[in-house]
Amino acid sequence: MRPDELLHALAQLPPPLHDRALTLRRYARATRCEDCQRVGDAVRLALTAAHYDELTSAADLLDTAERLATEHSEHARHTEHAGHDAGCRPVPDQRPGRGLVARWAGTSAPLVAATDASWKGRVGGIGYVVSDGHYGLLGRGTDRLDPTGASRVMINELRAVDYLLTGYDQAPVGMTVLLDSLSALRYLHRWQAGHAGVMPAGYSLRQRRCSDQPTLVRLAELVARRPDLNFAHVKGHSGHALNEAADGLSHMARRRQVESFDLRPRAHALVEAFLRDWHAALTG
Repeated sequence: MRPDELLHALAQLPPPLHDRALTLRRYARATRCEDCQRVGDAVRLALTAAHYDELTSAADLLDTAERLATEHSEHARHTEHAGHDAGCRPVPDQRPGRGLVARWAGTSAPLVAATDASWKGRVGGIGYVVSDGHYGLLGRGTDRLDPTGASRVMINELRAVDYLLTGYDQAPVGMTVLLDSLSALRYLHRWQAGHAGVMPAGYSLRQRRCSDQPTLVRLAELVARRPDLNFAHVKGHSGHALNEAADGLSHMARRRQVESFDLRPRAHALVEAFLRDWHAALTG
């Protein structure tokens, strides 16, 4: 279950079930621990049951998940098996397009991210980079069913923000997100102010094939719940290290739609170089 799918499912639960499921959500991510996987299976089944209004079944499944989690904790407390804790940790995100420059993962500085989009002809790309080393890039084409409408570049700027925020189970509190698109920034601020129903002109709200909600609807609802996130403007192509990194990733993702090259090592090297500059400037 993707982080965004998990958050959406949790948001649909009534308060008592929501609070219980929230404490168990870490088990919904893949691990190498069989006990943790059993807890996670029960949590995911509970969310599915709740989706179909089977709240009694959902509560029973959460009972099972809580019992299994308690038994696992008791076992872990009394075991001295080497590597036990490591097996319980989430498996690193191996989804195509996302990565981590581990050197900066433990940084204590306030988190700052930058997002960007690139579009040319019928193909585009989005990218993001975070000061803690996380990054992502994703290319896409367009067809007759494309829901974007006339504001393609601006909408993809917003999709880049969604791609960033859904890369976390929950976006870090107080994170600053930098955009070089003022039009996209205005929508984020309107959504954060409580106007989540406002959408760009021409953006289709029809049912999607691979998601419960259109991307911008999901993003608007997420942003409306997170007044702690800070969305700010940065001037594009001005030498700002994070913005330049996000710009480079989005262009790389777009080019990969029409060219053949090894994307991951290039993206990783680009992010590593710009993050080195960013952190050097902070400490310089």
